[in-house]
Amino acid sequence: MARLTVRVQPGARRSALVGRMADGTLKLAVSAPPENGRANRAVAGLLAVVAGVRAAAVTVVRGQASRTKVVDVDGVDDRELESRIQAALEAVEGHDGR
Repeated sequence: MARLTVRVQPGARRSALVGRMADGTLKLAVSAPPENGRANRAVAGLLAVVAGVRAAAVTVVRGQASRTKVVDVDGVDDRELESRIQAALEAVEGHDGR
């Protein structure tokens, strides 16, 4: 199991990885609003796609009502998750969005 700290921007135009903060925290945006757990479910879904696991394998363990969250990802270790995140960030940076 891997553990990850993320900073979330809910209510964004689209869901995507955004980048890293200076302290290494992963920044991501989700289109879901921060109400009734919708943004948390969107975070789980986005991270599941990046990690290559089922959405049910991703759990917000701290920060359910905060923009900064701690997330557990079952089915991958820290090294593999970091590798997959880095590949996804590089793909985003290499694409200009047009």
